[in-house]
Amino acid sequence: MVFHLRRRKMSEFINNQSIRQEKLKKLIRSLHDGKPLEQAKQEFKEEFGSITTAEITAMEQGLIKEGMAVSEIQRLCDVHAAVFEGSIADIHAPKDEVDDIPGHPVHVFLEENERLEKLLKEEIEPYLNQSGKTAILMLRVGFDRLKEIDKHYARKEYLFFPHLERKGITAPPKVMWGVDDEIRADIKSVIASLSAVAIDEAATFALIRTTLTKIRDMISKENNILIPLLKENLNLFNWISVELATPDTGWFLEKPKVKWEEKGSSIEKPKKKKEIVSKTNTEIRFDAGSLSAEQINAMLNALPFDMTFVDHEGYVRYFTQGKERIFARPATIIGRHVSMCHPPASVHVVEGIIESFRSGRKDHEDFWIRMKDMFVYIRYYAVRNARGEYLGTLEITQNIKPITELQGEKRLVDK
Repeated sequence: MVFHLRRRKMSEFINNQSIRQEKLKKLIRSLHDGKPLEQAKQEFKEEFGSITTAEITAMEQGLIKEGMAVSEIQRLCDVHAAVFEGSIADIHAPKDEVDDIPGHPVHVFLEENERLEKLLKEEIEPYLNQSGKTAILMLRVGFDRLKEIDKHYARKEYLFFPHLERKGITAPPKVMWGVDDEIRADIKSVIASLSAVAIDEAATFALIRTTLTKIRDMISKENNILIPLLKENLNLFNWISVELATPDTGWFLEKPKVKWEEKGSSIEKPKKKKEIVSKTNTEIRFDAGSLSAEQINAMLNALPFDMTFVDHEGYVRYFTQGKERIFARPATIIGRHVSMCHPPASVHVVEGIIESFRSGRKDHEDFWIRMKDMFVYIRYYAVRNARGEYLGTLEITQNIKPITELQGEKRLVDK
């Protein structure tokens, strides 16, 4: 009898959750169809009262699965946040202890958001009520510091998101990444406007205010949705991998003063593979000769360009670790699907390239871009075996500026 009661209660719980999900999705769809925000907020308050981060995640993933574009959810992301404002039940739950462990990735991330808020409040906003050269100069200084937010977002996108994706949580990362890129673009536009000879103060200041609003909305999403999701889904070993890879992305404005120690023991990087490989005599035979794994690893890392290999199923399998890397490649991308390694706005381009290789329509694709003082040449190659079967895609990235600047001839060895 007890068993049947428990089973019935569980069934009722599942049914109630399904009903809540359908009502949530209906409410969000009505917002996208033009329902006034205040009306939606009132309906949410009357119908639900509160909501968990898990429910928000399930709702967004459900909408995407049913055909709503990620870009559409992203477009009204701020409106969604306004509807749920102050009602996320997880916010009111007891704080997990990792929030208060100095140096822990969660503690560092939350500290950065506090530092970010302080920068907005003290180094940017005061000058929006002024005008003239001094205000413009100080805003430029503030935004030069603010652009370091890219490191904060990169850690989220390349170190946090892969662990959520492996748990099947893909919608919030996609939406957040899209908004991150909007903020990056806005910051770049503001800096360009502030650096112009003739500055349109009204338009520039309006863009700054819009950008600050987006940043604050993202801080709220990170603190109230992302962090609870991470604490619920990542284990100690996941956090250690994040900690070890963090130097690849860097920190927002300053490095943590305290290093995270787990149970009193310092976290040490595992021995590099080459130290282990060097103890064996195993060699890999090629069409022309043979090499040890240690030799292959050292040789590839000595090349003057970055290489990344994606297998035939679209998963990142390898990347070189040379001294001069153009794009950061944290270890967490290994095993990650390539569609999750790029901003939502450019995923279709990457998928298009891979599909053209897989179908045999193309064998390579080239791009070249200006990045700071570099001229970056990016080439994608289709990798096939002797039978012509597609094995994967090889990306090669190189700064060719020194090559384009070569003149005359060089026939002698430097002294």
